[in-house]
Amino acid sequence: MTRPCLPALEHITAPAFQAPAGACDSHAHVFGPYHRFPLASDRSYTPAAYPAEAFIAHLDQLGLERGVLVTASASGTGVGNQVVLDALRQYPARLRGVAVPAADTTDAELDDWHAAGVRGARFNLYQLHGHAVYRNGSGIEVLEAIAPRLRERGWHAQIWIHAPDLVEMGPRLKKLGIPLVVDHMGRMATARGVNDPGFQTLCALLAEGAAWTKISGADRNNAGGGTAATPYAEVDPFARALIAANPDQVVWGSDWPHINYFDPADMPDDGVLLNLLTRWLPDAATRERVLVTNPARLYDF
Repeated sequence: MTRPCLPALEHITAPAFQAPAGACDSHAHVFGPYHRFPLASDRSYTPAAYPAEAFIAHLDQLGLERGVLVTASASGTGVGNQVVLDALRQYPARLRGVAVPAADTTDAELDDWHAAGVRGARFNLYQLHGHAVYRNGSGIEVLEAIAPRLRERGWHAQIWIHAPDLVEMGPRLKKLGIPLVVDHMGRMATARGVNDPGFQTLCALLAEGAAWTKISGADRNNAGGGTAATPYAEVDPFARALIAANPDQVVWGSDWPHINYFDPADMPDDGVLLNLLTRWLPDAATRERVLVTNPARLYDF
C-alpha cells in the first residue's frame, strides 16, 4: 500500500502576466475517476483523482489555452494510458499527450494513440545511485526497440533522466535518430551547480538541436529554496543556461497536480511556478516562443 499524496492547491497566486494566445502547459498528469481508470497495483505513490475537467480548470486558472498530458508511472503502461487518451478525446483542440508504450504495444495501438493526439512516448531512465526512483514505465531497451516506429509517426521520446547520467547515456540516445525531450531540466539538484558535466551535456544537446527540455520542476530541483520575493532562486541559473543554449528547444510545464508531496509546506503553487517566467523569460517575444511557438511545433497543435 503506497502513501496517499497531498492534493494540489485549490487557491493559487495570480499570474503576474497575461499569457499569450495559444500558451501551453507542456507537462501535467490526469488521474481517474478510478472506477474507470484504476491505478497500477504496483506503484510508487497514490495521487488523488484529477480527471480531464480538473486539468482544464487548471489551465483556465493560469490563463493558458493548451496543455500536454503525460501518462504517469502510477498509471502503468498499456491500459494505463487510457486516462490520458480519454482526456485528449474530450478536448482535442486544447490537449496533446505523451504516452508510455510497452514492449508489446502494436502498430494499431500507436496509430490509435496518434489519432487521439499523442505525439510522444515517455521512457523512465531516472535513477539515483544506480537505483530506479519510480516503479513502472518503460526503459531504454523498449525505447531502442520502438524508436523506428516512433520516427515513422513523427513522435519524440520524452526522457525522464538524471542529467548527470547524460554523460554516458547521451551518445546512446542520439543514435536513435528521433527528437529527445528531457524532463524537468534533467532533474538537476541545484547543489551540483551549472558546471556539472551532465548538465553541460544537456545544454550541448539543446545547442545542437538534438534535444529539447522542459524548464519545469523548480520545486523538485530546489525544494523550498529562495525567498518569498524570489522563490526557487537557486534554479534561475539552470533555467537561464538552458534558454541561452537554444531558446527554440525549450518548453515550460507546471507538473500539476504535483504528485508525491506529503508535507503541506512543500506543495507548489502553480501561480508561483508560472511567474518564474518573469525572471527566466523577461521579454515577451522569448516568452511567446517558449509558451506558444515551441510547444505548437513539438506537439503538433
